[in-house]
Amino acid sequence: MFQVRIHGRGGQGVVTAAELLSIAAFTEGRYAQAFPIFGSERTGAPVMAFCRVDDAPIRLREPVADPDALIVQDATLLRSVDVFAGLRSGGYALLNSIRTWDELGLTEVVERLPAGHARIIPATGIALAHVGRPLPNAALLGGFAAMTGLLSLASVQAAIGDRFPARVAEANAAAAAEAYAAIVEMGEVSHA
Repeated sequence: MFQVRIHGRGGQGVVTAAELLSIAAFTEGRYAQAFPIFGSERTGAPVMAFCRVDDAPIRLREPVADPDALIVQDATLLRSVDVFAGLRSGGYALLNSIRTWDELGLTEVVERLPAGHARIIPATGIALAHVGRPLPNAALLGGFAAMTGLLSLASVQAAIGDRFPARVAEANAAAAAEAYAAIVEMGEVSHA
């Protein structure tokens, strides 16, 4: 079973990101579940969502404490939430930022992970360019697909197409494709 924990803030599409991952997994004929956990339910408050993907039915229902992958939609959470808690030693970390791991003071986190398992992409900028709004979730899902190989870009884009009206889906699918290409261009894609 592959477990993903997504961190972000209310209004950034954290819950939608987990749902889209699960839909993409279903598209590929796998089992999946997605669910959120909220603190105070307001825009800007820290939010976590979880997704599990497996080739067999999933019976677990608790939050993901030891994720195989982390997606961090808002780097400001790094100052207030231990987003890397429980990340498995061979896990993946994908962060939305324009700063480097070193600038963020996270070099130690990257050094604990295998080559190609920690990536930063400017997902908010990608979203603004394609969607016109600072919603990084679709771009991060494209980057996640490239980095982990868990799901194909086509499945992520199909999930986006199923969830949104055509114009919105097209823009988000383009954001996912740009982020996917950016991760591939960085090299050391571990599943290739």
